[in-house]
Amino acid sequence: MNQYKVIVYAICKNEEKFVDRWVDSMQEADAIYVLDTGSTDNTVEKLKSRNVNVKVEMIEPWRFDVARNHSLDMVPEDTDICVCTDLDEVFEAGWRKKLEHAWQENTTHARYNYNWGFDQNGKPTVNFYIEKIHKPKIYRWTHPVHEVLTYLGTTPEHFITIDGMTLNHYPDPTKSRSSYLPLLELSVKESPEDDRNMHYLGREYMYYGKWNECIDTLIKHLHLKSATWKDERCASMRFIARSYQALNRFDEAKMWLEKAIQEAPYLRDPYMERALLSYRLQESDDVILYCKQALQIQTHMKSYINETFSWDSTVYDILSIAYSNKKDYQNAIKYINFALDLNPDDERLIHNKKWLEQQIKSL
Repeated sequence: MNQYKVIVYAICKNEEKFVDRWVDSMQEADAIYVLDTGSTDNTVEKLKSRNVNVKVEMIEPWRFDVARNHSLDMVPEDTDICVCTDLDEVFEAGWRKKLEHAWQENTTHARYNYNWGFDQNGKPTVNFYIEKIHKPKIYRWTHPVHEVLTYLGTTPEHFITIDGMTLNHYPDPTKSRSSYLPLLELSVKESPEDDRNMHYLGREYMYYGKWNECIDTLIKHLHLKSATWKDERCASMRFIARSYQALNRFDEAKMWLEKAIQEAPYLRDPYMERALLSYRLQESDDVILYCKQALQIQTHMKSYINETFSWDSTVYDILSIAYSNKKDYQNAIKYINFALDLNPDDERLIHNKKWLEQQIKSL
């Protein structure tokens, strides 16, 4: 017997292809509420056919926090637990039982396992905690984009962590994120001391190839008093280095990557970025040095900032090439075998191994 009334709520627009998969995943809830923000396909009809409570409303000017708050307002008054998801996300079966087992009377907010991306074999590539389950009436969404739940209660928040509860993300690669940059600029204008949004804005400038804007914004992020999370500070330094690389200012890129390593020496990412820069510059000794330092780190932190290339076959691939450049074919074979263990069907790796074997035979 269910102990709590659990309601799923969401926003959507033109996501008819995800409706059935998403509803199947959310069926463990007592009810599902969706705010459609202007679909022109069959999203609304498909949701209604699956007994989802749907409201259509245009949000002008567009803001994610306003849309999420309007969808939250649809949740019934007698709800005990609110579960916010998106239609491109899927809960693994049995999620409600795990949620109810962990939830306590004083719980206000829950964090749980989130697989943001997967490789071609279905293995998670980016994994971290997400926090979109909450008690009703004491939270509101804030920020125009990369919105977060802001606590409005008068007693201390009480978080729980549910490691066994997993939400998987299967995004639509064709969906535009063109609204993100102006919304992030607005977000920083509204909250100039918010370190998280400053970091996101700098990263967005990088995505757009606005290298100088990226550098300036992320240096601002690093100088904010609230910018104390070392993982995120390290990422800002790495993104500054990427921008300097794009400007062909490699000495400055190296300097910022050394700063990133010093900031978070427990993360693989800054070592791998430094190794990749040396690979680009054909500095084989440095490739070997930084790759081996990266491999000493065995703990894959649960953070959205982790880079896929830090944990896939990349480290072994470029190590093999670096050793090959030094004509150390035995080590080159050793590391390409490690790369092939992770990526056995990669034609380039297979070809490289055959070439290395020929070099060894010719010695």
